[in-house]
Amino acid sequence: MQIWRDVDDVPADLGRTVVSIGNFDGVHLGHAHVLREARSSAARLGIDTVVAVTFDPHPMAVLRPEHAPPTLTSIHTRARLLEDAGVDAMLVIGFDREIASWSPLEFIDRILVDTLHAGAVVVGSNFRFGAKAAGEVATLVEAGASRDFETVGVPLDGGPQVWSSTYVRQCLATGDVAGAAEALGRPFTVRGTVVEGDKRGREMGYPTANVPIPPVDAAPADGVYAGRLTRLDTGETYPAAISVGTNPTFDGERDRRVESYVLDRDDLELYGVEVEVAFVDRLRGMVKFEGMEALIETMHDDVRRAREVLGG
Repeated sequence: MQIWRDVDDVPADLGRTVVSIGNFDGVHLGHAHVLREARSSAARLGIDTVVAVTFDPHPMAVLRPEHAPPTLTSIHTRARLLEDAGVDAMLVIGFDREIASWSPLEFIDRILVDTLHAGAVVVGSNFRFGAKAAGEVATLVEAGASRDFETVGVPLDGGPQVWSSTYVRQCLATGDVAGAAEALGRPFTVRGTVVEGDKRGREMGYPTANVPIPPVDAAPADGVYAGRLTRLDTGETYPAAISVGTNPTFDGERDRRVESYVLDRDDLELYGVEVEVAFVDRLRGMVKFEGMEALIETMHDDVRRAREVLGG
């Protein structure tokens, strides 16, 4: 898939395209529905290229940074998921105050018409854009009539629950990783490079692969989970019991991190290895134990329950 990090990166000889616009954070099932419609519109119109337009950073991080949501997926991961969903190219717009000031018609003319030569624009039915979010699906329909593109507004779906990035974040905030997976169509994952920790897990017989959680990234609520760890250098995947948090049993404040114990393995050398940790189900919340013995006993039970959840 082609990734254009700026409007100037888009080829001047780009032909007609079908464009879908959104943050696409998480690329959940609601996004997938919209992108299927985009692919269908492309086939109907005889257009080869489906383009996803997304923004980096999230517009809220510029307009109201104190309310900016944690990020579900990096741009790199988003691109991979969008490609899997049938997108041919992604235009990443560097969102700033200038772009935030564009009127809906300015956005339409500069991005959809002049840059991407849109033959169709496919968006969710609640899509808003332009300064003060003044643009909506009806704006696109009206503009397209004189600019030679059609607009498809896709109803939001998900049964009783409309799938959205906000809903996924809400699930994660309560530790409901199974609910997040249902909305995403796959387990929620955290990626990162394994760093050295305090090595207390190794001393207790449960060595862990520790991945820091950047403050701007989404992660499940503090607690213990069953899941899987994949090392991205070899593609090997292992069942794991996973702790998220700051390990309150031991003194000293530190940043949140994901600590994964690969079941029944103490021979893996993972320092400096990039891994992906997938969350399958929540086992319990985070607890501060009075002593090492109680902690180790509970960890035994965590591993047993993780094995049951993962079918191993």
